[in-house]
Amino acid sequence: MIRIAIDGPAGSGKSTMAKIIANKLKINYLDSGALYRIIGYYCVKNNIDLEDKKSIKDILPQIKIDLKDHKYFLNDEEISEQIRNAESGNYASMVAKVPEVREKINQILRTMSQEMSTVIDGRDIGTVVIPDAEIKIFLTASVEERAKRRYDELSEKGKKVDYKSILEQIIFRDKADSSRSIAPLKPAEEAIKINTTNMDIEEVTKKIIEIIKEKNYGN
Repeated sequence: MIRIAIDGPAGSGKSTMAKIIANKLKINYLDSGALYRIIGYYCVKNNIDLEDKKSIKDILPQIKIDLKDHKYFLNDEEISEQIRNAESGNYASMVAKVPEVREKINQILRTMSQEMSTVIDGRDIGTVVIPDAEIKIFLTASVEERAKRRYDELSEKGKKVDYKSILEQIIFRDKADSSRSIAPLKPAEEAIKINTTNMDIEEVTKKIIEIIKEKNYGN
């Protein structure tokens, strides 16, 4: 069994790479960010102030999250598309400040990763969630490149987006993720860092597969 942690800031390509690596190794992919987005989405939908940590904590027992056929369900309702916008990303950063939210999600991820080989992407997978993961990768890229990628991704889906707004949201997200008191965004000491600013998907994939093989996994 192998557990691969891929961490990094918003727009660094960690979700894309995690999916590709999981597919190549024929193992499971777990998206931790989606779980935070789901909780943020649920809070906003129910008019919970995202600065009100007590209310967020109190609402957690009402939330049931399931993953079926690579689709996300909130209380038996599929919401895969609803949680893939920039606003949901900001909601995720805000609810992630609540210790009880993090513990709920971390426990879900730990339980799943103990039962099967997995690739998990997030912001504290290698430092907090699975600190004993066999492989730890930390992806990054310039803020401008990350904003461009997010802009291109949303534009390809036919959504009307503004590059400047996306850039501002990513800068805000970086600050929120890096400065929070609970599990701030940072690479694990033993994580292998890859700056993807000037790399395409194929180059990053090749690099990560090489790292995995060097550690005698995925052969």
